[in-house]
Amino acid sequence: MSFTVHETTKASEKRVATFPPPAHGGRQGGRRICMVVYAFYENDTRVMQYADALVERGDHVDVIALRRGWLPEYEVLGGVHVHRIQPRTVNEKGLFAYASRILRFTMAAARRLRRLERQHGYDLIHVHNVPDTLVFAAAYPKWKRVPIILDIHDPLPELFASKFRIQGTSRAFRLLTWMERVSAAFATHIIVANDLWCERLAARSSRPEKCSVVRNRPDLSIFRGSVGQRTKPADKFLMTYPGSLNWHQGLDVAIAAFAKVADQMPDAEFHIYGEGAAKPSLMELVKNLRLEDRIIFHDMLPSREVAEVMAMTDLAIEPKRSTSTFGNEALSTKILEFMCLGVPVIASRTAIHQYYYDDSIIQYYSNDDADELATQMLRLKNDPARRKAMAARAKRYADANTWDARKGEYLERVDMLVGAGKGSAVRK
Repeated sequence: MSFTVHETTKASEKRVATFPPPAHGGRQGGRRICMVVYAFYENDTRVMQYADALVERGDHVDVIALRRGWLPEYEVLGGVHVHRIQPRTVNEKGLFAYASRILRFTMAAARRLRRLERQHGYDLIHVHNVPDTLVFAAAYPKWKRVPIILDIHDPLPELFASKFRIQGTSRAFRLLTWMERVSAAFATHIIVANDLWCERLAARSSRPEKCSVVRNRPDLSIFRGSVGQRTKPADKFLMTYPGSLNWHQGLDVAIAAFAKVADQMPDAEFHIYGEGAAKPSLMELVKNLRLEDRIIFHDMLPSREVAEVMAMTDLAIEPKRSTSTFGNEALSTKILEFMCLGVPVIASRTAIHQYYYDDSIIQYYSNDDADELATQMLRLKNDPARRKAMAARAKRYADANTWDARKGEYLERVDMLVGAGKGSAVRK
């Protein structure tokens, strides 16, 4: 998944002194919707885009999410009421640690959602995976016949198989598939992040008419406004990767590739922004290669800041592992975001990348081959005319595939579900 957000309101508008917020009376022309996500709201573009689109048209939106230690438990961001109910450090090294934190969040979210439902009387609940079973936090609204959306950012069986090296034939994988199936049955409707995953989920755990696709798309209000916000060092050629740092992301391949050609491009630097389980091993790899001054790690940044960093980039790197089932099918939002900014992209030739992007707008390399990636890094670094032409074609594609251009599809789905849910039992 990706980790950018929109600009917040002014400091005087951001923080609300009282917690919990007062109950809201009346419906004055808008829906009342609650989102639940096991993520940091301020770093999840997908959730932020949904919430912003709803608030923009006059809906009331609550979000139940994770909390960073320095942020308040309750805050209003751009009109969205954010309830941060549990802290998290992204350092899970085993399935038990991961699952126990999720279970604790699910229980806390269920309690908060029950209280908010009693205050507000929601029209719809929109729950985001991972995990799929987070949808059961909406048991009380479900009992009240409120329609429930389950949004599959990442399919849980494939994600956990990649993250914890679980085999597809294992009991754990079969258990995760069962969890996906019962979660899908509980939801009124299922949204999936790309077409390949939607086809699989409909066949494995649901049915086609209950599922729809909402791709991760760039928000122009963030990325177009970020051009020129920072000054790029004139004597540096910057390569950038922003995102989560897990094995399936293939950052070790990108680091190895950079190391192979670092001496041939002494002005180049590779900047990596993000957090994840693989970060310590990646930093150790860079140390062993003695490239700490050329391959530089940064913490995760809020959207506006990371968009500024992306706008300064000369060449974006998206090295997802094509030999990982999950990496082969996980669609990167960052590719479209870089395209919007006019930044050329080198990406692994995965099944999902090829589904949406042809060779004219992305420079591919194949088979997680560090040698081929190194060759393409050096080739594009030394060919500014090719970079410019590729970026121009990519930008035209991105302009037709922004969130602004397609968000109406989501809003129509919400209205259809709310209309169908009024006065009737929730469908399974």
